[in-house]
Order: sequence, then C-alpha cells, then structure tokens
Amino acid sequence: MIPWLHPTKLIFPDTSSALDKPDGLLAAGGDLSPERLIAAYKHGVFPWFSQDDPILWWSPNPRCVLFPERIHISRSMRKHLKKSHYRVSFDEAFTDVIQACASIREESTGTWISPEMQEAYIELHQQGVAHSVEVWENEQLIGGLYGLGIGKLFFGESMFSFQVNASKIAFIALCKQLKIWGYPLIDCQVHNDHLESLGATNIPREEFIHYIRQYIDTETHHPWSFGEPIATLGIES
Repeated sequence: MIPWLHPTKLIFPDTSSALDKPDGLLAAGGDLSPERLIAAYKHGVFPWFSQDDPILWWSPNPRCVLFPERIHISRSMRKHLKKSHYRVSFDEAFTDVIQACASIREESTGTWISPEMQEAYIELHQQGVAHSVEVWENEQLIGGLYGLGIGKLFFGESMFSFQVNASKIAFIALCKQLKIWGYPLIDCQVHNDHLESLGATNIPREEFIHYIRQYIDTETHHPWSFGEPIATLGIES
C-alpha cells in the first residue's frame, strides 16, 4: 500500500519508501497546486497518472538524467543543423508547446497531460518556474519541450516533434544553454532509447537526491525568454 497525501500539508514520504514494482510509485492524492508541485520536485518527486486515475507521485530508482556537457550530437545531426534555417526560442510559446505535447501523447499512447495538468504547468510558467524551448521553421512551431527550472536543476517533462529531429534540436539547445548557465543536471525521469541516444544515463536515486540537496536552492539571475537562429546559439558545433 502507498500513502495518500494530506489534502493541505505539502509533505511527501521519504523517497526511499517508494515501491520497487511499479518502480518509484511513492504516494497518491493531493492536488496539482503550484505549491505542491514545487514541493514535489524539490523532494525528487513528479506526478504521472492517467486521466481517470487519482494523482500518482513517483520517484523511480534508478533515475534517468543527462549532464548538459555530455549531450550527444550525432554526425548526421550535426550535418542537419548546419544546413537548417531553424530558429530556437525559450519561453516564447509555452502554452502552444504543452498543448502540442499533450496532442502527441494522445495520438500515440493516450495522453497523461490532461487539461488539469496543462493548467497547473501554465500557472507555474506564469510564476517563472516552468519553461519551454521552441523550434521554429518560417515562424511555424515544429518542435519543442517543457519542464521546470528550480535552483540550478532542470526537470524535463515532455517534448514533441511535428518534423523529424525537431524535439532533438530543442533538447540540444537546452543542454547548450544550461551548460553556459552552469546547470549540472537535467532530470529526464525514466529511461528510454530516445533519451539514451542523446546522452542520458541512469544514476541511483540516492545520487539524484544528493544533486537536489546541493543545487535546488541555488539562486539564478539569468533571463529565460529569448530567441536566436541556430547558428547564433552555436548548437551545431
């Protein structure tokens, strides 16, 4: 059995108490208020549930992460980037990005990014906590991702592509920029082959929690909102 969260207290169980099967299931219930979501990520926990289920909270072991300086850009991707005329932006179209991520999920496996989830993360974006990366071609949005920036850690949530490689371009741009800003780690939550191809790896949950304790309260003063051609960002190198 897993515990149910208190309806008002923003307290999560110790992550070491998460189940092994299903991997990382820690608690249920609560709400998606900005305060609870921020408390969750600061605790190493994220929400993931189907639309007809209660809110479920997870802290898997191992944890899939990517160190920005280790982003892998294949030779074919480098050639693609050099020939492209895409523009990359940050925080220019957050609502469009999360809606696109939801639609992609719905078409493939059934979305877990419900209207309630979208509303919650849009509110976090308005508070300067949730951020997006967009890829544009001729001012048309063709790919992107979103997640949370808390302290000097980025917690990735979802990405989408309307064209081949568009989400990879967004992720590469994010890694390049986070490296410049001195972020040590991107939380990718759960391993998959797509993330592994970009350089993501698994680390023990205890090590992930150590990163949280070390960097989650670090103050940052850099702006998130900007847009540049790929060549200006230098992500093709």
